[in-house]
Amino acid sequence: MKAAVLFSGGKDSTMALYKALENGWKVEYLVSMHSANPHSYMFHVPNIHLTSLLAEALNIKIVTAQTLGEKEGELKDLRRVLKELKERGVRSIFSGALSSTYQKSRIDAICQDLGLLSKAPYWHRDPLLYMDKIIKLGFQVIITGVAAEGLDESWLGREINPAAREELQVLHEKYGIHPAFEGGEAETLTLDGPIFKKKLIIQDSEKVWDVDSGYLVVKKAFLADK
Repeated sequence: MKAAVLFSGGKDSTMALYKALENGWKVEYLVSMHSANPHSYMFHVPNIHLTSLLAEALNIKIVTAQTLGEKEGELKDLRRVLKELKERGVRSIFSGALSSTYQKSRIDAICQDLGLLSKAPYWHRDPLLYMDKIIKLGFQVIITGVAAEGLDESWLGREINPAAREELQVLHEKYGIHPAFEGGEAETLTLDGPIFKKKLIIQDSEKVWDVDSGYLVVKKAFLADK
């Protein structure tokens, strides 16, 4: 059956895509919601402009839509997009939700209303084992935003590798942060992985830091052959 994946370019939506493909779904579309609100309740914002490049790297069509990012109002924008996809033959929507009931319950409700299947393949998985899986599979993921005690400016642009994973476990035990960032502690960007036909190369970026949080702005990037 045909499926679509809610796609931000981060690790979780990329892993949802991986699982959909692994399970034999025909992923026809990636859905990228571009929010005007940097504090959107539903959608990933940092470097969302790169999703078109990533879609090309994955060789999957992308559907982009704009939203003002207003609480609950942004759900109407998502519903409109998913309704259009159903009319194109899509039967299932995959998301990268891990433990956020706020996001998952709203995606589930929209899908139920439209008669679509809602799937979150890594829902309630152990976060540390989940991070281990990302690393083991060979996904190249960097951190592009941090907003939690214990995560300083040095984490921006850092790759999630075994060493980083061990440090995250320590920070989890010390500060209680979610090791996979489902509490909004950090944002990520996937540059490469086993399902990528090309890899994303960051050519120019800038760190923006404000007291105790910050983000990495990717100014220029391109795709390279693998």
